[in-house]
Amino acid sequence: MERILLLLVITSTAFSQSTEDISKLINDVFVTPSGGRNSFDNLVEVTSPASQGFSAIEKCGEGSDEGIHKCVRYYECDGVTKMIVPGGTTNIQPEIDIRMGEDSPCAHPLEVCCGIPAGGDPNQQVSTTTSAPVTPRPSSVKCGIRNVNGIDFKITGNMDGEAEYGEFPWMVAILRTNPAPGETLSICGGSLIANNVVLTGGHCVSKLKTIQYKVRAGEWDTQTDKERLPYQERNVVQAIIHPEFTENTVYNDIALLVLDRPFTQADNIGTVCLPEQGEVSTSANCYASGWGKDVFGKEGKFQVIMKKIELPMVQFSKCQDALRQTRLGPKFLLHNSFICAGGEAGKDTCTGDGGSPLVCPDTKVPGRYYQSGIVSWGIGCGEKNVPGVYANVAKFRNWIDTQMAGLNLKTDSYII
Repeated sequence: MERILLLLVITSTAFSQSTEDISKLINDVFVTPSGGRNSFDNLVEVTSPASQGFSAIEKCGEGSDEGIHKCVRYYECDGVTKMIVPGGTTNIQPEIDIRMGEDSPCAHPLEVCCGIPAGGDPNQQVSTTTSAPVTPRPSSVKCGIRNVNGIDFKITGNMDGEAEYGEFPWMVAILRTNPAPGETLSICGGSLIANNVVLTGGHCVSKLKTIQYKVRAGEWDTQTDKERLPYQERNVVQAIIHPEFTENTVYNDIALLVLDRPFTQADNIGTVCLPEQGEVSTSANCYASGWGKDVFGKEGKFQVIMKKIELPMVQFSKCQDALRQTRLGPKFLLHNSFICAGGEAGKDTCTGDGGSPLVCPDTKVPGRYYQSGIVSWGIGCGEKNVPGVYANVAKFRNWIDTQMAGLNLKTDSYII
């Protein structure tokens, strides 16, 4: 069963169909920023990776292998000669198995068992083969390039919908600056639309001061810092929430976060494209991404490696009809600031990543994606015929452009 993360899920009891009760039900989808539901517990500040226990099987560099091989980060080992290269190499092995077992030679999937050069300069061992595949960026394209094959390497053993390293370079995490005891680090997800502007949900930041949170870009595995390209963090200096955003109904659930300085351009950090005003996507191949829970309820676990899920868009009236079959009742009216996606059993966005992007393919440029939605709310997780609900980015394109102009910022970073 495919599964992923991302929606703030309704767990309250049934309500009547009055406007007040529907507003209360929608409001119950969310947890205040001080709560623990809208977060991924596994995202922590990495200081030193935790060691893992192993069986009696001899590991890399142990016993008779001591002084012959050593576990190093994947980019410190030449993929052809299998020899250590101090300072790193571009000749990285093309695949990395992210599943660890007792027979794994090293303590972490991003470490490889590599040969120690005998008395020579390891750099002399470097081959002249080509580097690991990276999705090529058309020269005229500035946004929305999904690295389908990842950057540096392609993962194997990804049985739970893990995203490739750097697959969605626009994905960011919104984190608490100084979590109080008992608080999780994360608040929401978001997307980079300029090197210093993040698009997210209004509900994510409406009750917080900008000093209380920061933005992290370039993250992938939240429990390690062994990737070649480090994540980057920036402080937030201004939050621009849509003036018609409402707390109780989460209508117009959109906000822009202005950062204190731009992110540095890197293969794992880039911007997403935005649709034209009023543009409607009918794609069956859209993607949501994030680190939220994989199953609704106490048995669900927050993810370590970023996950992805492929979702079909759902026509507005069909979505409203489907939601009327739930506890929302037959009189429920879906606001026009929302769009819907999903509705297939076992495939949905679940608890943990409000504010994260829903992206759909651009039919004109293969490999390019634009953001159709922002994770907003939903009922259950992965229930058959119950779509998830997202803020409609295309409805707010003019508003976004206006805010960017007011900040004296260009819009070419997200123009298709």
